[in-house]
Amino acid sequence: MSDPVDQILDEAASGKSIIKNRDILHFTYIPDTIQHRDDEQKQVTQSLLPILHQARPSNLLVYGKPGTGKTLVVKKVISKIQERVEKSKFPIKLVYTNSKEETTIYGLLVSFGRQLGLQETELPTSGLAISEVFKRLLNMISKKSLNAVFVVDEIDHLAQLISKNHKDILYQLTRANNRLEGGSLTLIGISNDLTFKEKLDPRVISSLGEEEIVFPTYNVEQLKKILHERVQQAFEPDVVEDPALNLCAAMAGGEHGDARRAIDLIRVAGEIAERGKSSVVTSVHVREATQKIEENKEQASLKSYPLHEKLVILAVIKATGASTGEIYQAYKALCKAVGRDALTQRRTTQMLGEIELSGIISGRLVHQGIHGRTKKYKLTISTEMVKKTFEQDLSLKDVV
Repeated sequence: MSDPVDQILDEAASGKSIIKNRDILHFTYIPDTIQHRDDEQKQVTQSLLPILHQARPSNLLVYGKPGTGKTLVVKKVISKIQERVEKSKFPIKLVYTNSKEETTIYGLLVSFGRQLGLQETELPTSGLAISEVFKRLLNMISKKSLNAVFVVDEIDHLAQLISKNHKDILYQLTRANNRLEGGSLTLIGISNDLTFKEKLDPRVISSLGEEEIVFPTYNVEQLKKILHERVQQAFEPDVVEDPALNLCAAMAGGEHGDARRAIDLIRVAGEIAERGKSSVVTSVHVREATQKIEENKEQASLKSYPLHEKLVILAVIKATGASTGEIYQAYKALCKAVGRDALTQRRTTQMLGEIELSGIISGRLVHQGIHGRTKKYKLTISTEMVKKTFEQDLSLKDVV
């Protein structure tokens, strides 16, 4: 009997793949032409145009729901500007970070520092106060008279970090030019949340949003054209059936016009078709891909939680539909079972609110007459999914 691993590898080596270029189906791929975004490309370019005239551009906020092309457009414009100014005597440095990929404000600032040229000896990955890290960034900009443009993708996540840590780095970033002896600093924020500014310090709002651009969602017809272009480049000819492509566009169009979602669907559908040794991608594969993506997203979200938040989620399961007080009692019992000290009820209530934002649980206010109001929580995903995921955490194997 042949080894199952060798069998799969042999089939892959000898078989014909229906996907010829997987990179084109990855969210980091920047196409030569970004469809249905000419106006937005012009607006972002015009906003940054002062760089070419050796002047500091205004801070810019770019809004739009996920998958509307915000990051693609900003990265493309920055790349083209960078090509033009490389030989310029006007020292420009364009740097990018995604605040959702950085778990701390410190990490985000270090990411900027590395791109500015600060080494580990000049800016260690830990051990400094935030104010000192920021000071070293500004010293680097001043020393080299850099005209730096900091792009913060998913800046709404940075706003959440700030509210948790009470370190308002956005205020410091928007006021940085007052402290610079040479060079300049411009901030470009990209946000999925049109209301995120409401969470900011009023002193930050006016200076952060000197210019604003809103990206509209794609409609189904636009998504079809985007998918058609990607499919032609990524797949072998005549592999993706029209009904499959149309279904991807319709599903993504019904979910806020998300092009990234549509491209993810056709990629995963293609992989499912390949594994099933199908020569074409059908609507059946797209429906299977939808289910798989949802499961993967939920599992990834659950795995990312720290231990105490996982215990709170398990407490919600054990105290189904219960109030925060009852959930806290279940949480304390779970802490005791795994040999950990329980956090305070206040902190546990905060964690419930944070988990609710991710959509894993939902809460509703219940009026109890003379006893006032209480909030009751329940799980929004299957209990089996939570248990299956948490079983992989050795700390929880005895309580799941």
